Amino acid sequence: MTDRIKILIVEDEIPVAMMMAYLLNQVGCEVETACNAKKGLQLARCGNFDLIALDVDLLGMNGFEICRRLKDNSRLYQTPIVFVSGRPCEEDVQHGLRLGAADYIIKPFEVTDFIFRIISHAKPKADFDTVPVTEGAAA
Repeated sequence: MTDRIKILIVEDEIPVAMMMAYLLNQVGCEVETACNAKKGLQLARCGNFDLIALDVDLLGMNGFEICRRLKDNSRLYQTPIVFVSGRPCEEDVQHGLRLGAADYIIKPFEVTDFIFRIISHAKPKADFDTVPVTEGAAA
């Protein structure tokens, strides 16, 4: 059994998903990705993730609906969900948080902020001394 943080990224823009996975892999996280809502729900229900990073705008079903379904699942309702979205509207942020999301990160994001926020929600007592700091980088 591993003590690595296990994260599911549900993001339909493949380059964005790959970049997020790369960043989290660099700090020792184990990452799986899904490029659509259906695959994201399937992986979330079958896996044992410490956190789910979820885009709002997905084909087939939006991230808000996925969040609602995951929070209604008795096995998954405590899994932290962090929206990572290009929708900066305060109404969307508040809606995501009301649905039970732990956080809402707006794209483009600053790399170090993204890493710290994801890890802090995945493992509240994570050892941040192991997270490399990249000054001024944004993604």
